[in-house]
Amino acid sequence: MKFSSYWLDSAPPFQGGTAGPVSGRADVAVVGGGFTGLSAALSLARKGASVTVLEAGRVVGEASGRNGGHCNNGMAHDFAGVAATLGVERARELYHAFDAGVDGVERLVAEEAIDCGFTRCGKIKLAAKPEHFPKLARSAELLAREADPDIRVLSPEDLKAEVGSPIFHGGLLYPKSARMHMGRFGVGLAEAAARRGARIHENSAVTAIDRLGPARFRVATSNGVIEADRVLVATGASTKGPFAWFRRRIVPVGSFIIVTAPLPRAALADIMPGNRVCTTSKNIGHYFRLTDDDRLLFGGRARFAMSDRKSDEKSGHVLQKGLAETFPQLGAVPIDHCWGGLVDMTQDRFPHAGERDGVHYALGYSGHGTQMSVLMGDVMAEIMTGGRAVNPWRDRDWPAIPGHFGKPWFLPVVGAYYRLMDVLH
Repeated sequence: MKFSSYWLDSAPPFQGGTAGPVSGRADVAVVGGGFTGLSAALSLARKGASVTVLEAGRVVGEASGRNGGHCNNGMAHDFAGVAATLGVERARELYHAFDAGVDGVERLVAEEAIDCGFTRCGKIKLAAKPEHFPKLARSAELLAREADPDIRVLSPEDLKAEVGSPIFHGGLLYPKSARMHMGRFGVGLAEAAARRGARIHENSAVTAIDRLGPARFRVATSNGVIEADRVLVATGASTKGPFAWFRRRIVPVGSFIIVTAPLPRAALADIMPGNRVCTTSKNIGHYFRLTDDDRLLFGGRARFAMSDRKSDEKSGHVLQKGLAETFPQLGAVPIDHCWGGLVDMTQDRFPHAGERDGVHYALGYSGHGTQMSVLMGDVMAEIMTGGRAVNPWRDRDWPAIPGHFGKPWFLPVVGAYYRLMDVLH
């Protein structure tokens, strides 16, 4: 078993990186070579702007290349709750922003001919308890009326044609959702940006951002210094660098994944006849899907802990138990990959994007980042070049989390709370 991301291990190497030290100037310096930063770089380069991407490691080496492979529409929140708080019209706008994100990924894949297996397979949110199903059905009724007429309720009988597991009690089908190979998409996005002139520096961790004037910044890295008119911070849950303001507002939460060895086609047809992407309705639930090379990817929070080699291994054992409970017919299936990544969780579980002290930012996707990060990279590129794009998160307050200064000391307590909620509800 490899303790590394399946997506990164099975992606082609990135060939378009800029050799040598970081130097000179750019219209925009983008901090972070994940989906947000690369989407922004591609959009900026298409507009004729000079852009330099500064990535601490390898492109899409962190959250963008370590996730569950879903490209889903729909919010993390209950639509009814958002509508009650913000109003139906605003809730609808936010819901449709995720639709636009999936559409944007599909469009980029087509325009840039990125070989990443993008497929509109649909997502099923599975009722993990009998009492969850009527709640999902009520949610679907409101969604169908106000925001998503394509959503469909799957009864327990309907579900048998979709997921071959004995532990679920119906679900909701979101037909607009998709899946793809995250590593191949990310490398393809980086190659597309580089072809249009973006300079992409890997292994160039940002160490300081100094404002020299109204539209002039000096960005220091471990590999040199560059000056830029504008800066976009697209780091996700960065635990290093001059990002203390963001770290007080983001909780880095580990999410963990295992991927099986290739399975017989008959077994795949038995466990996932609908070949959808799936999530479960528990707070500490699971998500799973098949890969294009006949593997089962199975992930979840597993443990409320940070990701490192030891933590990933412990979480992998927890996930293997969950996989066996979900699909007992597979038996002791071999596991080829086990890894973890950090989700940039915010207190309100909404993304945040805007400008602070002249520095633009887009991050905090809270586990729903694939489609939203690509959308927000494009949106922020448009905003920084004087376009008319509307930032869907423009009016979200973003206060610091009380008692949080970067290291999430409270994760075990949060995990215990959500486990209790899963028992009680």
